[in-house]
Amino acid sequence: MRSTRIVLLAAGVLVAGALAARADFNIAVNGPMTGGEAAFGDQMKRGAEMAVADINAKGGVMGQKLKLFIGDDACDPKQAVAVANKAVSDKVVFVAGHFCSSSSIPASDVYNEAGMVQISPASTNPMLTEKGLWNVFRTCGRDDQQGFVAGNFIADKLKGKKVAILHDKTAYGKGLADETKKQLNKRGVTEAMYEAYNKGDKDFKALVSKMQGAKIEVVYVGGYHSEAGLIIRQANDQGYKPQLVSGDALVTDEFWKITGPAGEGTLMTFSPDPRRNKEAAGVVAAFKKANYDPEGYTLYTYAAVQAWANAVTQAKSTDGKKVAAALKAGRHNTVLGGIGFDKKGDVTGADYVFYRWKAGKYDYN
Repeated sequence: MRSTRIVLLAAGVLVAGALAARADFNIAVNGPMTGGEAAFGDQMKRGAEMAVADINAKGGVMGQKLKLFIGDDACDPKQAVAVANKAVSDKVVFVAGHFCSSSSIPASDVYNEAGMVQISPASTNPMLTEKGLWNVFRTCGRDDQQGFVAGNFIADKLKGKKVAILHDKTAYGKGLADETKKQLNKRGVTEAMYEAYNKGDKDFKALVSKMQGAKIEVVYVGGYHSEAGLIIRQANDQGYKPQLVSGDALVTDEFWKITGPAGEGTLMTFSPDPRRNKEAAGVVAAFKKANYDPEGYTLYTYAAVQAWANAVTQAKSTDGKKVAAALKAGRHNTVLGGIGFDKKGDVTGADYVFYRWKAGKYDYN
């Protein structure tokens, strides 16, 4: 009887080992699934879900399927830390996220301590990678690159016009506004107004009246689409029509839903449209077949999952440090094209161009 028990026990151990070997790799996409930036959270969620489905359909990573967890930080730093800790408790090995820099930066410390790779598809504040953490990457560019392009554009294309620079006090908004201001000042242009507002504000009539009184002709907004949209709409409601210029947080159809025709002619910086990449053609077609246009950061999130999966395959491990080393070691084929990462974790070759909103759509200026 004793020998039978031993045999059964051994068989149980073998079965458990086999099941463990076939266990899924847990990964997460963490971002604003609710709140004012939920449109971007939806982009991230859709990008990650499609990437996971496509990878699993091809056999997964190292023969194991990916299981996707979705975390909602609502672009709140404290909630981002809570979401990051939940990812650790869920035994997640990789996070695509977050969207807001003010979420990515504090969450990165949690992931670092847990030995987990983080690739943000959208957080552009330089501090995210300047902190020097080994585990942090991004598939998007940085605010200093974006501000350089914006500052030069205003100095060259809107020369001689009175400029107001506004920001929402967030890591992203203030960072972007300050980088644009820096380049504008280097070009010999001094802004006529520099003002802050609170993210989540709805009434900008007093601010609009102040700009109108100062005869501001160009309004640069370092902030998100909700507030930028309300500012230009309320300006138009007062018969005041300055040129609105902003950054990549306006790359959502939600902006036009807020502004309507008041958003016509709005300019914004963003990377060249990845939907036009030949490498993305099949994925874009699949999204459109499902009645979804993969705008904004959808494909940047898809690429983050692709890059991680490729690095795991190269490293033959999900160990964070081994995967990070593989990410930095070479090029990775993604829907963004072939991408690489520098020693800080920034994507190499990032560039920004200007887009213009016209008749409810945005395209290259």
